[in-house]
This record gives sequence, structure tokens and C-alpha cells, in this order.
Amino acid sequence: MPTIAIPLSLLGLVPFIFFACGAVGPVAESAARMEAALIDYAALILAFAGGVHWGLALLPGAARSSLRVAAGVLPLIVAWVALVLAQMIAPWVALAVLIIGYLGTVLTEHRAAGRSLIPARYVWLRWGFSFVALVMMGMVLILRGVGQTIVF
Repeated sequence: MPTIAIPLSLLGLVPFIFFACGAVGPVAESAARMEAALIDYAALILAFAGGVHWGLALLPGAARSSLRVAAGVLPLIVAWVALVLAQMIAPWVALAVLIIGYLGTVLTEHRAAGRSLIPARYVWLRWGFSFVALVMMGMVLILRGVGQTIVF
């Protein structure tokens, strides 16, 4: 894994933190827009995480390539479902689906690393990234669910 992946991953967390903090702000209209931005960004990143597995499946001699392609597509489908649910049902449902999607993806990657299908260093990076993303989405889900706001 290239060393540049670490600072780029940290930079990728900035929108999670920014949008999550804005989503629990005291101004309802801007908080709703920030929540929508958080959902959109989280869905994009979940789809991106799946793309890693698609790429690994395309390598010559890739072990379990069919399973890896499925692992690459499933996060994209979950992300798309979350985007649809945010529009058709409620943002909190989308956040719950995204949280499940992030947990499922990182747990699948953890298991794959145990079988030497994914580099262990990558999985540690994904655990760290996913932890922050999950905390941010969980904070928004809980605080907006109970009607609490945070003033910065």
C-alpha cells in the first residue's frame, strides 16, 4: 500500500467530520442540508471501498475472483439503496443503512485479510477510517433522532 494512502485517507475524513458537525447544528434548514451532504458523501465513499475489491478481482491469478467481484458490487448497491431511502423514506433510515454497510464492508475486509486476500496494512487503514465515519454517522443518527443540536 502506498504511503500516500494514509494522508489521503485522513483528508477523506474531513467531509465526514464537517458534514456531521453541521448536521447537528442549531439551524434546522442548514442542518438538513448538511445531513443530506453527509449521506451523499458516505454513499460515495462506501461505493469507492467496494471498488477496491473489484480491482483486486481483476488481477491476473486473483483468488476467489467471483466472490471478490460480489464484494466489490455489494457496497455500491447498499450505497444506492441508502440514497434512495434518504429521498423516499427518511434520512435517518439512510444513515442506518450506511452504518450497516460500513460495518459489513470493514468486517468482510478484516476476514479477507485473515485469509491473505487483502494486505493487513490496508485493513488497519480501513478500520481507522471506518471507525471515524461510523462515529460521525452514529452521532448524527442519535442526536438528530432525539432532537439535540450542538453549537460550535
